[in-house]
Amino acid sequence: MATTPDDVLKLIKDKEVKFVDLRFTDTRGKEQHVTVPVKYFAKDKFEAGHAFDGSSIAGWKGIQASDMLLMPDATSARMDPFTDEPVLNITCDVYEPMDGKPYDRDPRSIAKRAETYLKSTGLGDVSYFGPEPEFFIFDGVTWSVDMSGCFVKIKSEEAPWSSGIDYESGNMGHRAPVKGGYFPVAPTDTLGDIRNAISLALEQQGVEVEVHHHEVAAAGQNEIGTRYAPLVQRADWMQILKYTVWNVAHSYGKTATFMPKPVVGDNGSGMHVHQSVWKGGKNLFAGNGYAGLSDFAIHYIGGIIKHAKALNAITNPGTNSYKRLVPGFEAPINLAYSARNRSAACRIPYVSSPNARRVEVRFPDPTTNSYLAFAAMLMAGLDGVQNKIHPGDPIDKDMYHLPPEEAARVPHVCASLEQALDMLRDDHAFLTRGGVFSDDFLESYIALKEEELTKFRMTTHPIEFEMYYAS
Repeated sequence: MATTPDDVLKLIKDKEVKFVDLRFTDTRGKEQHVTVPVKYFAKDKFEAGHAFDGSSIAGWKGIQASDMLLMPDATSARMDPFTDEPVLNITCDVYEPMDGKPYDRDPRSIAKRAETYLKSTGLGDVSYFGPEPEFFIFDGVTWSVDMSGCFVKIKSEEAPWSSGIDYESGNMGHRAPVKGGYFPVAPTDTLGDIRNAISLALEQQGVEVEVHHHEVAAAGQNEIGTRYAPLVQRADWMQILKYTVWNVAHSYGKTATFMPKPVVGDNGSGMHVHQSVWKGGKNLFAGNGYAGLSDFAIHYIGGIIKHAKALNAITNPGTNSYKRLVPGFEAPINLAYSARNRSAACRIPYVSSPNARRVEVRFPDPTTNSYLAFAAMLMAGLDGVQNKIHPGDPIDKDMYHLPPEEAARVPHVCASLEQALDMLRDDHAFLTRGGVFSDDFLESYIALKEEELTKFRMTTHPIEFEMYYAS
């Protein structure tokens, strides 16, 4: 593994690299890249950076101030397993060329500022994150949106709706029922080889895989569990994971999506995020309180729950996110905490060692920008610790079947992106502490999401024809 620019140059020579791919992440969380032939990639790239036009990135610079620099991070260098020629991928930070400082709206730089802020508080020196992104693999998908109407059609041999299709190769009939995908063996699970290939490609790129399996939704829902890591590194790994899932699926003639709710009537895809804070090699979440938690951890949970609705604007960033977070359908909408109870927004997993003690925040989904999401959750948790915010008593009952008067006392996450953006406008001081998130960035983020809301509001939906056409 490379750790210095000299290590990278040696890797380029040893692997006979032909191109270096410089990668960065935009506000929405989409990875972008520019490719440099190896003869034009020298050590000075790590010092002077690589210039590019920031005005073409949504939510970033205007054309009047578009020059920006990509600053490669040597520790992120890894060979690309999907290219015909040997290509080295390097994750970059985005810098302002005029003052040589990290760009205020660069998500990776925001995540780095969150790590710096944690150290500056004296509360801890490292925060660990372990996301569990779920995703779907389909055989194909088609959609159209224009003035004449709109539609979407998902193709999946695994899907229950495919039992009546006469395939050219025959219909073998082995498929899981709705909500029955967790987790039968082959031939019902048709995606084991693809998950194996994804796992091996991740390992080649330095991302350690701990487990993989078919998920609950019958039509090709999957999960690949990878090892926890410090905040920025773990967000880097999420980008590598998405890139790998998309490209391995593509190589098998299939298509993958991290959309939270692509299938109506079956489980959606979440991204449960395990997290803990350490200091001096000690897990600050381990203690003698409820479920083996410390007061530090309880207050961290208090901060997450207090700011959850503002967090939703970042951790659940699309209109589709809220088709997963619907009351009464086993979604983690209840803002409470519990040991092992998966109906709570914050769960404390059972562990055998105090070093593994952690909190699992269950409402995020994998369309989030992980740099922003991890940073925002850390800031919310630290606010809870600094202000000793207590989350109240845990709820160990099944929250989907609470008596009505008891259920009414449990707050919920936001029900729409519009509500989440309103909450972020009203509750964001915890994010701007230490200059981690700036007011300018948050305003630009909300404006970007408002564009999505407007597009969604203005587009007629097929379900509206079913409900209103004959009214």
